[in-house]
Amino acid sequence: MTATLDEQATAAPEREIGRERRRKEDDHLITGRTRWTDNMVLPGMVHLAVLRSPMAHATLDSVDTSAAKDAPGVFGAWSGADLSEQGGLPCAWPITADMLSPTHNPVAVDEVRHAGEIVAVVAARTKAEAVDAVELIDVRYTALPVVTDMVEALKDGSPLVHASLGSNRNAVWRFDSADAGTGSSVDDALSTAERDGDQIVVERTFRQQRLIPAFMEPRSTVVDPTAEQITMWSATQVPHILRLMIAMTQGIPEHKVRVIAPDVGGGFGGKLQVTAEEIVTLMIARRLGKPAKYTETRSESLLAAHHGRDQIQKLRLSARRDGTITGLDVDLLADMGAYLGLVGPGVPILGAFMFNAIYKIPAYRFTCTNVFTNKTFTDAYRGAGRPEATFGIERMMDELAVELAMEPLELRKKNWIAHEEFPFTTVAGLTYDSGNYEAATDEAVRLFDYDGLRAEQRARRERGDVVQLGIGISTFTEMCGLAPSRVLGSLSYGAGGWESASIRMLPTGSVEVITGVSAHGQGHETAWSQIVADKLGVPFDKIEVIHGDTQSSPRGLDTYGSRSLVVGGIAVVKAAEKVIEKARPIAAHMLEASADDLDFADGVFTVRGTQSSKSIGDVALAVFTSHDLPDGVEPTLDSEAAYDPENFSYPHGTHLCATEVDTETGKVTIRSYVCVDDIGTVVNPLIADGQIHGGLAQGIAQALYEEALYTEDGQLTSGTLVDYLVPTAPDLPHFTTGRTITPATSNPLGVKGVGEAGTIASTPAVVNSVLDAVRHLGVHDIEMPCSPQRVWRALQDGAAGADTDGTPVTPAPAVATGGPSGTPNVLSTGAPVEGSVQPGGEQ
Repeated sequence: MTATLDEQATAAPEREIGRERRRKEDDHLITGRTRWTDNMVLPGMVHLAVLRSPMAHATLDSVDTSAAKDAPGVFGAWSGADLSEQGGLPCAWPITADMLSPTHNPVAVDEVRHAGEIVAVVAARTKAEAVDAVELIDVRYTALPVVTDMVEALKDGSPLVHASLGSNRNAVWRFDSADAGTGSSVDDALSTAERDGDQIVVERTFRQQRLIPAFMEPRSTVVDPTAEQITMWSATQVPHILRLMIAMTQGIPEHKVRVIAPDVGGGFGGKLQVTAEEIVTLMIARRLGKPAKYTETRSESLLAAHHGRDQIQKLRLSARRDGTITGLDVDLLADMGAYLGLVGPGVPILGAFMFNAIYKIPAYRFTCTNVFTNKTFTDAYRGAGRPEATFGIERMMDELAVELAMEPLELRKKNWIAHEEFPFTTVAGLTYDSGNYEAATDEAVRLFDYDGLRAEQRARRERGDVVQLGIGISTFTEMCGLAPSRVLGSLSYGAGGWESASIRMLPTGSVEVITGVSAHGQGHETAWSQIVADKLGVPFDKIEVIHGDTQSSPRGLDTYGSRSLVVGGIAVVKAAEKVIEKARPIAAHMLEASADDLDFADGVFTVRGTQSSKSIGDVALAVFTSHDLPDGVEPTLDSEAAYDPENFSYPHGTHLCATEVDTETGKVTIRSYVCVDDIGTVVNPLIADGQIHGGLAQGIAQALYEEALYTEDGQLTSGTLVDYLVPTAPDLPHFTTGRTITPATSNPLGVKGVGEAGTIASTPAVVNSVLDAVRHLGVHDIEMPCSPQRVWRALQDGAAGADTDGTPVTPAPAVATGGPSGTPNVLSTGAPVEGSVQPGGEQ
């Protein structure tokens, strides 16, 4: 079934699910009554500052902290060698049995491997005194060779980031549909296409630039070791995982550790980590027996908090000349940086299952080589692998359309999974449970005025306007809600995919909901209240949601990968169902009826066929008094549930972007942006729209603005928000959003997830539109971000390949042997990476 949001709301106007409620948590956030970690002041608390290496690769010959120790207000100063208890930071995703996994000390001991790595720490009465004392530490380095380029890092004789490992090749992970039994042979598809004049092979190389999460609140940690439990407050997405990793790596009994994530100002994956700074704060607090606080500066955050993306993608797509895709071969290089993050090695693997996207591709192969370089380590960033995959396949669809002279929308329609074909098992082995790509695309085209914009584009080209118009398309799906646990286990992921929730019924009829997911801006308190209000019939305002504290919410796997609603929300539903079942025999006793004769709706138990009823609040009060309960019935309605999904969820959508490109300056302006997303059942349209808008901003930022740049000697040159261009409201267009609804069949709410959709879909839509605006001028690729300088240079290079009358010359495709009558049928016009080799291959 596919319905519009308006139709859904009209069908059940009295329901909370689908209602546009303002977020209840916003009241304290926007009035300043928040509790950020850095706001916290504990009695006797010391402040920490860290010294970071200015060099990307060097031996630590000596670290002299004596002058710092004598500075005013200083309690102590330590090098890595002084901290024998520090252990290594965890990596929870060993993607292959032979993956190289170097020790990552929170404070470097013998060698530094990226600029910004911690080499010493100071504790003082105030932050200012700690910062002043850090400047007194004398460190002697001996420079070592640096490698910052993935391709160079794999060459024989390249400098080794970790000499003891003997290689910069961290791991090679492969999937082949022929081996997995999910499809046919890619080699057969490609070789057939190369021999057959009625088929072609399109080959391109794309670069996913390195990005920085740039969350609003820098990372901050406070540790109090003075009570029976060690309590850590941290601006983290993962309090439960952090607690477990502290216990496992620091040798502290888990029950002696409490982690609290108070108000957290954004994460985007950047706080899905066990950080060096958290462990350092813990170690110093324990050493001094005093509470300790560390809060990073914005510059430290950009330099040393983990980065995202950073891939080279080599793709080959074979197809018949009628547009039918026959095979896809994906070869990636993924930059891990100097160390392995908590889930960093597996981030590209998440994309492995999404390169086939919404298309019926019969043969598929994916190879990923993870590479060490002397840069800050990478890990999850909003979308984590799926934006990279969507970018690759959607760019390839446009490239194929150009080579076949087909309308890009028609090419997509020819290959996508039709709505009547669901459930559909893909060539990557996933089963998409529901979707309607036709409905989402038709609505997007209507809102966008696609035909009108195409007509305007033709007119501008005919007039030779300085400002050209381009139209970009991105049709996508993604796998949301990391789960099921057995699937994650098969991928060697270090945790499950379940989630936990509990519900406490209070005597007054109010409800406390305890959830294992930890919000950092998503609106859980509002959405969970709406879900419980509908399930239990309790007013929205009488529901309190508790989260982010491992003591009050002892079980959970936290927030990332758009799992909160589709996993954590369903755990809440399951807990509510248990409350109802616990209440049923008590209500029956109160009504002098059989439990089998009771109906429950809108918070009221009614004896079937009568007016006799009791509300769930009445039952809660009766349980509190316990004066007249049925024999053998436990006097509580409180319930807990854990939910392990049977499948991922698969939201999808169509995004259309129109850009205007000034051919004299290279400036790109987004003229119109329309997205129609299908996220299944919508709990709160306001929250969903906010998630989509934020995701769009980050995806557009990758396309046009953001890039973490390093010099050859490993220095980050985009280390401030002057250099790292995070867009603000004036840089972004008005977004026109729409929705279709095909409920998920894998969970009782029919929800699919929304947190990452905008980021996943928007980047290729924008880049495709920029290229569409200038392709007729001889431009065939522009590396992201499509800055004015890069667009202008591409235009100059394109003009250089034009005829004397200014008509652009289409580059001749490479010629394959074996084609009938020598017909060219292997096409490769993508910009090569200088000195590149096939990712994952030998030199």
